[in-house]
Amino acid sequence: MKHTIFAAALALASISAAHADAINGLYNTGLGASGSADAYYSLSSAVSSTAYTSTEAAWPINDGTWLHNTETSKWITPLLDQAQTLDPSVDGTYTYKLSFDLTGYNASTASFTGHFAADNAVTIKLNGTDIASGVGFSSWQDFSASSGFVAGQNSLEFVVTNYRQGSGNPTGLRVEFSESNITAVPEPETYAMLVGGLALVGAIARRRKQK
Repeated sequence: MKHTIFAAALALASISAAHADAINGLYNTGLGASGSADAYYSLSSAVSSTAYTSTEAAWPINDGTWLHNTETSKWITPLLDQAQTLDPSVDGTYTYKLSFDLTGYNASTASFTGHFAADNAVTIKLNGTDIASGVGFSSWQDFSASSGFVAGQNSLEFVVTNYRQGSGNPTGLRVEFSESNITAVPEPETYAMLVGGLALVGAIARRRKQK
């Protein structure tokens, strides 16, 4: 009987003090080999349906116009030749999408922070809702979210606008996540143990009161 009460107390403690995990699936851009398709970001555009991890061997990275690639993240671009001029007469739209699954977690507890850079402008959407926007490829800009998550599949879209220009007009996206947190949903067995233990505690209390 004492063991059951103790187990119920442990179950209650585990529910009230559930620890936070990092969100699985929030990947930085360009984690694969340079020149290969990015394994996590998909691309929708009129130019290409593949997001490529950029290389250091071509303009515009080496001249310092864009932030330099690092081991932490790299630029992703719509073409293998990252320096190719795009959108000479009409602004181009490039939607990079990152999907992640929150099954087994409490979506209302999710949050993340990070920073981004883009050539030229970008609007960031979490499950279709705007959460940040900015312009610039030579410095980082912050973005974050602490609401708007849903149970199961979630999506982050980075909608990049490349301003029209006749020459010297590449485009790309760079994203790094700094931190993320989410709390797991307790297993059904934990609730069952808690309910059973509390019922037993109540029964013992009633017997003592009758005596």
